[in-house]
Amino acid sequence: MTQAVRILIVDDDAVVRQAFTRVLSGEHTEVQSAASGAEALQRLQEGAFDLVLLDLRMPGMDGISLLRTLKREWPDIEVIIVTGYAAVQTVKESIALGAFDYLAKPVGPQDVISATRSALAHKGWALRREPAAAACAVA
Repeated sequence: MTQAVRILIVDDDAVVRQAFTRVLSGEHTEVQSAASGAEALQRLQEGAFDLVLLDLRMPGMDGISLLRTLKREWPDIEVIIVTGYAAVQTVKESIALGAFDYLAKPVGPQDVISATRSALAHKGWALRREPAAAACAVA
């Protein structure tokens, strides 16, 4: 039996959370959502996720702060930034902090699906390579 991919959508806009959930939900995909950085951290404490779609501008903890925490506490999680306030500086900072991709709103369903597939493929490739890299380092 194939283990379900777990995706967390973090956005303060309920319409965005619902749209992304509808687009990404499937037989082998579990999608949860959070309306804030604090709620996202609570969900992450409850169980592992493979991918986080993360808005940058949210009340309370902003997306950059949450991205820093995600990459420090759960470095294997892939993160895709999805924001309505795209700027060159935030793109650079997000990628430097470990985000896999950066999408500017509005994004279509196919853009979200494509970015998600790419991030999950990258995660699978990276996880498969770790044991081989460790074996080479030991040998």
